[in-house]
Amino acid sequence: MNSIRLDKRDLILANGSRVMTLRGYHGTGVQEIVQAAGVPKGSFYHYFASKEDFALQALEHLYMPRLQHYAEALANPALGPRARIIGYYHGLLAHFARQERLEYHCFIGSLSFEMSELSPSIAAKVEEIYSESVAILRRCLEQAQAAGELSAAEDCANLAEFVGNAWQGVLARLKSGASLKPMEAFINRLERLLQA
Repeated sequence: MNSIRLDKRDLILANGSRVMTLRGYHGTGVQEIVQAAGVPKGSFYHYFASKEDFALQALEHLYMPRLQHYAEALANPALGPRARIIGYYHGLLAHFARQERLEYHCFIGSLSFEMSELSPSIAAKVEEIYSESVAILRRCLEQAQAAGELSAAEDCANLAEFVGNAWQGVLARLKSGASLKPMEAFINRLERLLQA
């Protein structure tokens, strides 16, 4: 019974977040969310108090697994810290290069642009996710520094923040320009930044 409940909630979160990513928060109603999930409208209110509550839970649903994957990739003991970071971003580049038609739709990016000023709860959740991503990178950079792969004078917290912000810019360019060149330039510069 409990797994059925979780499955239906996950179905609504997965399908509804896809619709909201494409149409925006204001362009998506509860009706569009339940239609995408193939469930009755009452099911939505069984799991979510409001559309804002749905958006908050969708952020958790989508980005907690991604943060876990990022943390695992940047803690891989088979590679040195610098190689983990560079390898992770090369992996993302390869993922996008395999797409037949390059496109990128970012749920967290769309929500942050549209709702950060209107919903303190959504703004706080977005910032929490971004901050955790930066913290994961900072820890790996500190390991690179301890291993002599990064200058001892480097400010790892500042560098992690810079890389995180630059990556968000890459994703925005990917969405607007449908070109891998910004991502390739980012990785090229990152390789130069991560030198002892």
